[in-house]
Amino acid sequence: MTSIRSPIQETTTSLYGALRLAFGDPNGLIFFNVSHLGFWRSFTAAIIVAPIFIIFLNVRYLMGENDVNIVRFILVHAIAYVIGWVAFPLLVSYVVALLNKSQNFIRFIIAINWASVPQNFIYLPFAILVEARLIQGDSSFAIGLLLLVLVFCYTWFITKSALEISSLIAAGIVILDLILSILISSIAQGGLH
Repeated sequence: MTSIRSPIQETTTSLYGALRLAFGDPNGLIFFNVSHLGFWRSFTAAIIVAPIFIIFLNVRYLMGENDVNIVRFILVHAIAYVIGWVAFPLLVSYVVALLNKSQNFIRFIIAINWASVPQNFIYLPFAILVEARLIQGDSSFAIGLLLLVLVFCYTWFITKSALEISSLIAAGIVILDLILSILISSIAQGGLH
């Protein structure tokens, strides 16, 4: 769907497409503006997710990392947040070129970016409750594992559908994304000490 829409219309339509994909409907892909403009607008998802991420960081700081200078804490996490949104598209552009799927790259990144909104609005509230120590122990582990599996399956389905690749290669790309996220997070944590 590449008709000209306002940014608000595009955001609404794209989030609807992301929800369709969450329910296993590959036709959710038709709701994205698969153009260069649509590609850049899909990074609006980072702005939508930012407020709940800021709440998460605030709770994390108050519950244990307040021995770190607040300015340093904010800067390190802000830089990591931006890198997190930019690093995966850069890395995966090389992967899709190797797979001869470059023609699907823009659609894939658009879908992944918009899909991050429902993912984060489900996962971050849980993470906030864990940081606030309102959920602990076995229940924390079980819920965290369930959410991780759901996010993995959702991302795998989008990767497989948007890139038009095999299930196994799609799983590899999702694992690559997970490793990259862990690496960025580890570097950010190291930058605090």
